[in-house]
Amino acid sequence: MSASLVRTLGISTDSMAIKPPLHRNYDTKSFIKLAFAIDSGNQGNHRKAPTNRRIVRMSASVTRNPEISINSMAIKPPSHPTYDMKGVIKLALAEDSGDRGDVTCMATIPSEMEVEAHFLAKEDGIIAGIALAEMVFHEVDPSLKVEWSRKDGDYVHKGLQFGKVSGRAHNVVVAERVALNFMQRMSGIATLTKAMADAAYPSCILETRKTAPGLRLVDKWAVMIGGGRNHRMGLFDMVMIKDNHISIAGGIINAIRAVDQYLEQNNLQMEVEVETRTLEEVKEVLSYTSLMKSSLTRIMLDNMVVPLPNGDVDVSMLKEAVELINGRFETEASGNVTLETVHNIGQTGVTYISSGALTHSVKALDISLKIDTELALEVGRRTKRA
Repeated sequence: MSASLVRTLGISTDSMAIKPPLHRNYDTKSFIKLAFAIDSGNQGNHRKAPTNRRIVRMSASVTRNPEISINSMAIKPPSHPTYDMKGVIKLALAEDSGDRGDVTCMATIPSEMEVEAHFLAKEDGIIAGIALAEMVFHEVDPSLKVEWSRKDGDYVHKGLQFGKVSGRAHNVVVAERVALNFMQRMSGIATLTKAMADAAYPSCILETRKTAPGLRLVDKWAVMIGGGRNHRMGLFDMVMIKDNHISIAGGIINAIRAVDQYLEQNNLQMEVEVETRTLEEVKEVLSYTSLMKSSLTRIMLDNMVVPLPNGDVDVSMLKEAVELINGRFETEASGNVTLETVHNIGQTGVTYISSGALTHSVKALDISLKIDTELALEVGRRTKRA
């Protein structure tokens, strides 16, 4: 790949202070396009009017890998209208292998050698990505045999061997890093989600769109495995009226009214959420919706959790807002949500608690794949190439 021009932005790589690395299989612009496609779906940002009235909902996607049935997964992945999990896997493998493949494997490992390798948990946590890792191995080589003693969502202790893969050594090693990258990231997300979901009860914990570009399906799947629930997949499957929309529309009521008109004109039914930042805005929304029919389904209560100097939080404003709404709409608390504060937030009666920290800065769980060296050497001796 040669350094490309980012034509849509008019940016030449020659003008960049630090130029991006090169890759033979894809470029930065392709990755940017993928990230936008994931966020916007096949409807863009609701620009195109459909001909028939339809309801937009997320449903479990079909995993096209014939080796793995989605019905057999402990927790099914979320779906997306423009790409699927197999596309994510193919990109990750292409990113790693380039146009030559694993030159180290080709140099050091006999092509017919077979090995057995074991998955090892190197710290305690919730395991996630088992189904995805198996899909990675089968994408590289459908004949690889993958077995597990645990399933997605199970707790693992440090030192536990919870799965194994066996087959052609070259293919096991080629798939290893991609499988582990997915599994480690997903397990880190699931572990934090489990802790926050337990602490937040009876409220439900949600992630946000603050996911790694290109990995939204993966990140949101991990949240589900950890016991959380998914917020909207992207810009296309739920209307969320945020502060910038409100400012541009000329006020919170103007923004809600515009959304109501847009959905009606374009024969769309979907969930609608509006962000409120003060009790006055909550009252304004409640007053408007008591007089006018509206598509509004949820009210976000943003930054109504106030940090205190002692490290605790004051949730009195949030609690008052929930009481004002009084079940007329779903409620969502956002802002200043941490593992330390989420319990107090959950006691206010709010329906949902959303946290960007679940995905934007998660610590990966340490997992390794260890090859059984004795078995590899024995097979190598039989083939006279070890």
